[in-house]
Amino acid sequence: MSTATLTDRPTPPRAERAPAVETMTMAAALNRALADALAADDRVLIFGEDVGALGGVFRITDGLTARFGEHRCFDTPLAESGIMGTAVGMAMNGMIPVVEMQFDAFALPAFEQVVSHVAKLGNRTRGATRMPIVIRIPFGGGIGGVEHHCDSSEAYYAHTPGLTVVSPSTPQEAYSLLRAAIASPDPVVFMEPKKLYWSKGPVDTSVTAELREARVVREGTDVTLISYGPSVPVALAAAEVAAVDGRSVQVVDVRTLTPFDDATVMAAVRGTGRAVVIAEAPGFASVASEIQARVFEQCFEYLEAPVRRVAGFDVPFPSPKFEHWNLPDVDRVLDAIDSLHFQEDER
Repeated sequence: MSTATLTDRPTPPRAERAPAVETMTMAAALNRALADALAADDRVLIFGEDVGALGGVFRITDGLTARFGEHRCFDTPLAESGIMGTAVGMAMNGMIPVVEMQFDAFALPAFEQVVSHVAKLGNRTRGATRMPIVIRIPFGGGIGGVEHHCDSSEAYYAHTPGLTVVSPSTPQEAYSLLRAAIASPDPVVFMEPKKLYWSKGPVDTSVTAELREARVVREGTDVTLISYGPSVPVALAAAEVAAVDGRSVQVVDVRTLTPFDDATVMAAVRGTGRAVVIAEAPGFASVASEIQARVFEQCFEYLEAPVRRVAGFDVPFPSPKFEHWNLPDVDRVLDAIDSLHFQEDER
């Protein structure tokens, strides 16, 4: 197989290149990122349950087998532990596996492989054996699914040293971050918000992303909303409503849960003096509680009020009929903002 990398390939003449910016769904952006990575490097392989002819449950891999062949994008048995173990062996032998776990909770049978081997082999071998594996996991609610299909399992992976954990919130971020994840020499858990698969936005395929950088997506001076993945649109919608009431709300998209970008997040909080962390996962021992703790530790002298959290409740994921009660929404975020002890003369 070729050992060319994403940066080795010659750039086609400008006249032969398609327009860089297109409007597409997040699902289409992920598909484009996978296709471009397959075309750029012969070592990239995609496999998982139903990712071949079917194109995946959410059609993220649609058309890739037909275009690149069954040896590059192929189906596996229904055995997540086996999928992950196979990826480890492939990575040890110079390939770049991109595996799909069909649903978030379905990835748990592979968790031992991820924690014991994927996350640790680089350290165990003092860097002699790297694990350039991307583990794609559709996660979160908002699709009317049931237990095992709408979990938010990001804290399990973020708690594991040796893993980079990423979650995009827009089609552009989905494309750029997935390309960066595949180019990484170390393992990346790529958490894809299921409810955003059909969201649309412009995608510039020439835009690159850094895996360790958060991003301020809306400027504001009164309060900072900190979120990632499926909750970023909720934060932005709350900011719009709050603006009508005279609040200037800043929104930070964490993007990479670990390694965490303290510099960007803390600078944002120090500028407003107030913060609310928003995430779908149950709040106890969560990524949201870790962010809250970091803000308290690093920004305490700047805070005008306690840091609030708006998270899922500490219960198993409810049935579709009750899902909307569990997920953070604009009203819950606005209630959290209103609790931050604003003085009327600050308006």
